[in-house]
Amino acid sequence: MTRRDFLARKSTGFGLLALEELLNAAPHHTPKADAVIFAFMSGGVSHIDSFDPKPRLDMDAGKPMPFPIERTMFNQNGNIMPSPWAFKRYGKSGIPVSDLFPRMGEIVDDIAVIRSMTVKFMEHAQANFYYHAGQPFTGFPSLGAWTTYGLGSGSKNLPGFVVLSSGEIPLGGINVYGSGFLPAVHQASFIHPDRAEPLQDIKPKEADSLQQKRLRFIEKMDQSFTRETGNHPQVEAAIKNYETAYRMQAAVPELCDITGETEATKKLYGVDDPNPGKAAYARQCLLARRLVERGVRFIELTIVPPKGVGGGGNSWDQHGQLKMNHEKNAVHVDQPIMALVKDLKSLGMLDRTLVLWSGEFGRAPFVQGSDGRDHNPFGFSLWMAGGGIKGGVTYGETDEYGYRAIDKISTVHDLHATILNQLGIDHTKLTFRFGGRDFRLTDVHGNVMRDIVR
Repeated sequence: MTRRDFLARKSTGFGLLALEELLNAAPHHTPKADAVIFAFMSGGVSHIDSFDPKPRLDMDAGKPMPFPIERTMFNQNGNIMPSPWAFKRYGKSGIPVSDLFPRMGEIVDDIAVIRSMTVKFMEHAQANFYYHAGQPFTGFPSLGAWTTYGLGSGSKNLPGFVVLSSGEIPLGGINVYGSGFLPAVHQASFIHPDRAEPLQDIKPKEADSLQQKRLRFIEKMDQSFTRETGNHPQVEAAIKNYETAYRMQAAVPELCDITGETEATKKLYGVDDPNPGKAAYARQCLLARRLVERGVRFIELTIVPPKGVGGGGNSWDQHGQLKMNHEKNAVHVDQPIMALVKDLKSLGMLDRTLVLWSGEFGRAPFVQGSDGRDHNPFGFSLWMAGGGIKGGVTYGETDEYGYRAIDKISTVHDLHATILNQLGIDHTKLTFRFGGRDFRLTDVHGNVMRDIVR
């Protein structure tokens, strides 16, 4: 019997799963980050109204675009519309941030603003899949799933990949967080911070002794079943999920109980804010920090749509009433995101935690209708902080109208390669064989953005 055969048969095949996790958990090089927090601004924040000021828009306000433009999502393209917000320079770096995000302006010396991101798709669901999984459709593992596949979990009592879902799921549905063809243990687990039960059935309905008997019985049944299926990895992953779920009965309620946090910390995030959407997002941000403290590898936050702003998972999608609705969204996230970065830094955790803030695309420099902006996938902004990312820097550039990226043009594959690099993973070596082919998150593309990493 080979060593692999022995491990496959030992303890219902969990020895093989443990071996696989140990092999995967070995980074390719010394990591700068241990975890990622992804603040996804679903719907597409306007880059030219947030982190990429364009004075030319003020100069040419009301004029037609001076060069040909691509077809947009709704193709209702008007003349040039300047930003309704003024920009101010913040910090020692002097990076300009609009009045839409004054609290994020306080952390510019800790972030790298990328102004040259591009995507290939301008429809929300396709762009969401592409941004999360590097492919424009369902069935492929997300960045979070690849992260836990590559590094394993840093927590024994919590999943490695968690979505905090007091907000709405982006268009495309829960599969944007899926594990695709990777073992199911790597898909996202959803925790609902504002529900009485943060996770369905997390409160035991029976005595612990009865649960233990039930688990032992299930284990015996599983031993027979896994032998019959040839120790299929998906079956073993499901069994492993049962064990994690049992331990989560104690871990999740403790995680979501923030009564032990100081009043200063709660105030910093805004968890008691009278605006319920802001308070909910603040709680997500605080729990994200607590999840990192407990060894969770990848956490994604979800947007809580403001009252009166169209939901459906794309709260930042302002085809009309840009000023009013972008401001309502910004109120929800501006202070909590600032607090997350400051809190991580004050606790000495920012150096090992990579924070990513981005939507799936930007907005056009010309008006749609009377006061909206259509989608713009040709050049937009995002930022990263911590985890070995340089602070107080900008990377790349769009043209003087903010329409196309023209310098250090970046792709989603470059972004994924950079994030994996900071986690100690060579994106070209993290592969999984499926359907006779070795797949990777970055497909056959991607380059690390070396100018923004230490």
